[in-house]
Amino acid sequence: MDRKIDSPFWLDESWESFESGWEQLNKEFVAGIEAEGVEVEEQKLPCESCFKKPFDPELAKIEHTLNLVEVEFKSLRRDFFINESDFDLKPGDYVIVEAIRGLDLGKVHLVGEKVHQKRQFLGIVGQLMRKVIRPANDEDLKRLKRNREDEIKAYYIFKQRVKVFNLDMKLIDVEYQFDRNRLTFYFTADGRIDFRAFVRDLAKIFKTRIELWQIGVRDEARKIGGIGSCGRALCCSTWLEKFNKVTLLHAKFQNLPLNPIKLSGQCGRLKCCLLFEMETYIEALKNFPPIDYEIQTDKGTGKIEKFDIFKNYVYVHYGNDIWERFTLDEIKKYIPQEAFERNKEIFSHLI
Repeated sequence: MDRKIDSPFWLDESWESFESGWEQLNKEFVAGIEAEGVEVEEQKLPCESCFKKPFDPELAKIEHTLNLVEVEFKSLRRDFFINESDFDLKPGDYVIVEAIRGLDLGKVHLVGEKVHQKRQFLGIVGQLMRKVIRPANDEDLKRLKRNREDEIKAYYIFKQRVKVFNLDMKLIDVEYQFDRNRLTFYFTADGRIDFRAFVRDLAKIFKTRIELWQIGVRDEARKIGGIGSCGRALCCSTWLEKFNKVTLLHAKFQNLPLNPIKLSGQCGRLKCCLLFEMETYIEALKNFPPIDYEIQTDKGTGKIEKFDIFKNYVYVHYGNDIWERFTLDEIKKYIPQEAFERNKEIFSHLI
């Protein structure tokens, strides 16, 4: 079974903070192993309540007065920082920021009031943040470029060593922290991987702290990117902050054909966009009769099997491929008002 996580989280000094969007299938997870001459032990993620940064009530009171920025790192990894020195920053500027261990370099993604609005939307007002150290200079950018070049070398070295250790792992991405105090490898695997000896081997090669993160297929699609069936760049690799649970029930509510090929995204899972119009459909379906409700008309006994919420049509199936279309007003004379009220109550609880 895959071991992945499905929510944005923060990890303290023993764990590394990074992006949202993990599928929560099992809390057990091997990650963030430090192999600098110490014995490697299997690590487990803390409980779900530990996934968020510590909350500071005093910070929550004054946060609206702080100069905050959102900084983006490689593969859409983002975090919030305090611009304590009030540097004149704008989206696209490169900055040096505090990391859990050392320094990191990223690109400013959001500034000003939009950052406060986003933190309010995510419900993380009052969560602790690290600081912006300074704007990046030309020398920093040259160093970042060298790191990116070395990441390519590390990618092929990793794949070579995987073959030597005969591990069933698919490497997705590699990321050096700006000061090279940490080298992170993101991979997917069908099951649990015991890579303790493998991590020690990598630490000897790269002479830095090694972290291996097992990610899910949706995170893989986010990191790789691509074009969706709509013809636009994938939502997860452009603007979608976190993954929410999607089920076939969402497709049924929207009268979509239950075709796995059409409903699946690049990751092979149900498309995240099935959720985008869900509230609109639920609100509209409050005014419709229950699905599968049997009615008696001039043509006989039929069953309500389909709706068109945009044109207010109700489709009744009589069997033998015989269908009849009613408007919402026409169908009301065949169905008692109590059925509409019960249906409205059911959908009211779904929002």
